[in-house]
Amino acid sequence: MSGSEATGSESDSVVLYDIEDKPPLGEAIPLGIQHVLAMFLGNVAPPLILAGAVGGVTGQTTFLVQMALIVAGVATLVQVFPIGPVGAKLPIVMGTSFAFLGPLIGIGNQFGIAAVFGASLLAAPVEMAMGLTLDRFRNYFPPLVTGIVVMLIGLTLIPTGMNYAAGASAGPGAAGYGSLANLGLAGLVLVVTVVLNQFFEGFLRVISVFVGIVVGYVVAIAMGMVDFAAVASAGWLTVPTPLRYGLAFPPSAVLTVAFLYVITGMETIGDISGTVSATGRDPSREELRGGLIADGVMSAFGAVFNALPNTSFSQNVGLVNFTGVASRYVVGIGGVVLILLGLVPKVGAVVSAMPDAVLGGGALILFAMIFSSGARIITQNVTLDHRNSTILALSMALGLGVAFRPEILQNLPTEVQTLFGSALVTGGIAALVLNVVIPGGGVGTGPTEYTDGLAPETPTNMQDDIPDSGTSPTPIDDD
Repeated sequence: MSGSEATGSESDSVVLYDIEDKPPLGEAIPLGIQHVLAMFLGNVAPPLILAGAVGGVTGQTTFLVQMALIVAGVATLVQVFPIGPVGAKLPIVMGTSFAFLGPLIGIGNQFGIAAVFGASLLAAPVEMAMGLTLDRFRNYFPPLVTGIVVMLIGLTLIPTGMNYAAGASAGPGAAGYGSLANLGLAGLVLVVTVVLNQFFEGFLRVISVFVGIVVGYVVAIAMGMVDFAAVASAGWLTVPTPLRYGLAFPPSAVLTVAFLYVITGMETIGDISGTVSATGRDPSREELRGGLIADGVMSAFGAVFNALPNTSFSQNVGLVNFTGVASRYVVGIGGVVLILLGLVPKVGAVVSAMPDAVLGGGALILFAMIFSSGARIITQNVTLDHRNSTILALSMALGLGVAFRPEILQNLPTEVQTLFGSALVTGGIAALVLNVVIPGGGVGTGPTEYTDGLAPETPTNMQDDIPDSGTSPTPIDDD
């Protein structure tokens, strides 16, 4: 049933096509491609940045981009068309997550690229377990905790974005770092993106980052800053190669990634809630559980096929709410398009040829908006009284402290340095522990706030559905 025909309890629906509706193919195909456009940069940027930052995969960007596209397509199809308990049966678009990028770069540089995929594989059951035990852990992750971690994700990625904007992912010592040409390209991408996002409405606003990148890429070509030799030599068809880089399982790396799976699980719950809110209802526990299990299963699948962990993409949630098209069949078409793009090496080669400065202009905005997302979680759900302000301030200070001065851990065992050298882990664990031990919180001692879809049961809401928070992501946000 379409949104225009909704009645009764579905009167708040804003959809033109509901979840089970099948738009005409002439409409469904461009609508599916629109979902791909909205998430494309967010999906390919993490493998591009990883390849530039970790020595073991230098020169492997085309292959990593292909794998990211294929795995995202398969994961999206599983969310749309579940396999048993795996999948939400909702229009959820999946892709590689920025949340893992910073820590995985550190793991890759310390232990090698095999540890990146090994830790992602071995820790993936954490998110599956979250789906199976949803009711048991929810008290421990109110918006105060998750908001702090999301803010730290954005803040710790900004130096990487600045390096790319300066034209050299390797850092200040690289040739051409901070040249006027590189800064000009990055600035052009940033300006075009902000103008489209803030002064336009409709589709241009939704894909503002993508358009900014395309404009910057075209200008870079005109300036002679793009080498297409790799595109000419790339083939037209490839077959995915599992375990190309092997697997390794350093305990500290596994623990770090396991914690990140918990955080991205919280984001997935919010994305599922935001998606179904467009249809005028709340998500069922089966949808939440299926979505979380799929996140874990498909992240493990991605690790086997040389892709970073996958999670739901918030910008596509915004697209569902913005366009009123909630059909899971439309998103399924988008998943098929992603797979087809990944099977064509020339597509990956074109993306890989993009100058660092062009990617940096777009990535810097995405990283900054991740921070903004975390701030919004807190400001919309948390009263910053003395208790909560203390937790926020101390957690951010500890997290950023180890990021700015990692030498403080130099006398500790290597494994401890890897685990607590991550701002996300140190700041996140600090927020989690402080929220438990400082009086006045919601872990057995009184009222608290809850993330989307995690409000506890009361005598009046002990239904199969979970209350909706009434909030939804904005289109520019990214995972």
